[in-house]
Amino acid sequence: MSRPVSRVLTLLELLQSGGVRTVAELSSRLGVGERTVRRYVDHLVDLDVPVESVRGRYGGYRLAPGHRMPPLMLTDDEALAVLLGLVAGRRTGITAAAGTAGETAAAKVRRVLPERLRRRLDAVLDSLTFTTAPAESAAPEATVLLPVADAVRHHRPLAIRYTGGRGGSGGRGGGGGGGERTVYPYGLVAHAGRWYVTGRDLSVGADRTFRLDRIHGARVLPGTFEPPPGPGPAERVLTALATAPYRHEVTVRVRGTAEEIRARLPGSVAVVAADDGGDGAGAWCRVEIRAERLDWVPGVLASLDRPFVVERPDELRGLVADLAGRLMDAARTTPPPRD
Repeated sequence: MSRPVSRVLTLLELLQSGGVRTVAELSSRLGVGERTVRRYVDHLVDLDVPVESVRGRYGGYRLAPGHRMPPLMLTDDEALAVLLGLVAGRRTGITAAAGTAGETAAAKVRRVLPERLRRRLDAVLDSLTFTTAPAESAAPEATVLLPVADAVRHHRPLAIRYTGGRGGSGGRGGGGGGGERTVYPYGLVAHAGRWYVTGRDLSVGADRTFRLDRIHGARVLPGTFEPPPGPGPAERVLTALATAPYRHEVTVRVRGTAEEIRARLPGSVAVVAADDGGDGAGAWCRVEIRAERLDWVPGVLASLDRPFVVERPDELRGLVADLAGRLMDAARTTPPPRD
């Protein structure tokens, strides 16, 4: 490929990255004079590439908004990043696309790649294995995700039609049932294979967290709102999940700082708050856990490797004692002699 053609393609790649590129910037990146840059732009226009000239102090060139450029121009690293991102998104449940959209997108990317690069990427994908099973995802529909994201970004009210589950999606901060809602959305959060939007539910006058896969209609409304100060969207969602209504409400006091305990107990499992304990024996924290079953809680408490006191429920004390007994029996058991 001749050098002028190569530079014209490089110019196209720079413009495809978005935004307005000044003539001086393009001249520096391409290693040519400003007059040559303008000539290269004319070449692109002759090829029906919609390059727009932007006047003013910060003017330059840009591609027309919404224009899609064939062919796909990706370096080896970029193509690998795209395909691995699609694969990882499907495995973790983060891909916000229902059905086979992720697979068809990957197939389209591979079709427009050079044969040499396609063979190398196929070798990576065919030889790749994962140590964990695919996550159970609940991908939202694009017709829901896009208006929700638009409302979050521009601080616009949002009308949704919601189908709640088990009293809502997040208990104290949860959806609280189904029906039509008007929401001031604070942020979008992807967690454990699901997408959530957290915000002010004007229908009940309280903050709520909604699962996007349970929203069956979303419409941006006129007007704006000012997001409140305080925790960010991710912290709000994790707190909502940790305080959801479950069969058992566990309260335990654990010796240690809040930072030390939060490092072992993620925000989606427990709410941790500092508590001096009243005995002058150093830092203590109050840990609250909601659980459908209690059988896994003693193991979690034992893994903290810190002194703790069970405040409630009484049933948990018995389960902790049973686990301690089984551990003691295991420690005292000697292995049978080898033949």
